[in-house]
Amino acid sequence: MRSRILAVLTAILLAGCGRSPSNLEAVLERGSLNVATLNGPTTYYLGAHGPQGAEYQLATAFAASLGVSLNLYTVPDLAALREELRSGRADIVAAGITPDRSWNEVGKATASYQDIDQLVVTRRGNPRIRSLTALANTRIVVLKDSPRLQVLTDLRSRRAPYLQWETVTPAAGGPLARVSDGEADYAVVDADEFAYSQHLFPDVVVALKLPDARGAHWIVPKRARSLLVRANAFFDELSSKHSLVPLLAAATPESPDFALQVSQQLQKDIALELPALRPHFEEAARETGVDWRLLAALGYVESKWQTLAASADGAQGVMMLTGETATSLGVTDRNDARQNILAGARYFVKVREQIPDRIQEPDRTWFTLAAYNMGYGHLEDARKLAQTRGKSADVWADVRGALPLLAMEEYYVNAKHGFARGWEPVQMVDKVQLFLNLLEWRGEVLAPTAASKTEKRDGA
Repeated sequence: MRSRILAVLTAILLAGCGRSPSNLEAVLERGSLNVATLNGPTTYYLGAHGPQGAEYQLATAFAASLGVSLNLYTVPDLAALREELRSGRADIVAAGITPDRSWNEVGKATASYQDIDQLVVTRRGNPRIRSLTALANTRIVVLKDSPRLQVLTDLRSRRAPYLQWETVTPAAGGPLARVSDGEADYAVVDADEFAYSQHLFPDVVVALKLPDARGAHWIVPKRARSLLVRANAFFDELSSKHSLVPLLAAATPESPDFALQVSQQLQKDIALELPALRPHFEEAARETGVDWRLLAALGYVESKWQTLAASADGAQGVMMLTGETATSLGVTDRNDARQNILAGARYFVKVREQIPDRIQEPDRTWFTLAAYNMGYGHLEDARKLAQTRGKSADVWADVRGALPLLAMEEYYVNAKHGFARGWEPVQMVDKVQLFLNLLEWRGEVLAPTAASKTEKRDGA
């Protein structure tokens, strides 16, 4: 209400003095902040539980500080972002930009809010390097029209005149793909982006960290001085409260390590097994409202997407249904992929309905997965155990630590449901999270089914 009153008063004052509103005043009067960004793991992407990404989190917090709604949308590339500023459609470009001449022509940069390490990566098995001089006379690739290109250009002008490189586009596979395929010796990439991409390219490893990190900035229109001042004050406040680093870290977590051969097999299975099953996961998503990628990740952990999979305890099919569960859900053939996946999704929802309503996402999903794996009774034992140890029964990180204790006699003798292989649901949830993130980061996105404050422009 206060922000609406401010907007009305601003409009009255502007009408009285006969001048055009500043960019910040226009935002307040409009009641919304238009932010243009790119679709990607470090900026914005639609995850199983809604919009995610560091730039989305920062933009959401900034809009809230102004008392306005956020209209965040994506465009295809950096050139399109510059055009959004030039045309006035965007109040802010938020995409981890390191400004160069092309950006200075269309806008002004905020202070840097993050230093991003620059990595030189190579194919696994290649010799490690200790200095820039080792890059002389090698095949280096970097993404066209990217901040990494500016980093290399600056490095060559200041201290490494021998550096040469080729620019590539995502359509041509991108730098990591070129290195993975042996078509280039090295690629220069952002450290945070590589943390997301390393499991897409398990044969690619870090060879060297460049001496200088690059700063990440927001860009505002050239004449938007008041908005620039307000954005800088926002970053200063986050820094002074020590909130900026945790926010960025939480929004862009590194993938946990897992075996190289698991990563390689997953890449093959995404290409060979998932296409035939994806329509069934999508149908199950439409029926249950559960994100299809979450169901696919669960199915992969359970059976590696093998329709004839079977376990020693009698579970069968893609999502490994027991005979009793399958019968209760109307399944006549557990080896029928469609029946099995639809029933697995229904069972997931049935389990989720047992989780207390006060538990919020994403913890609610992680609890559901754990109960799907080990049964709700054992999960309740772990929640009570967490509580007796001074932790929260409603926070997955706390209950996750208590689950393995159910395999220790000193704990399970006092548990209502007794012994449990408590490490198994922990491992299962970790793997589902990893595979889910991989599917999200690959851009395997369905059209959103629920309204949100973000939208995508036509053609983006």
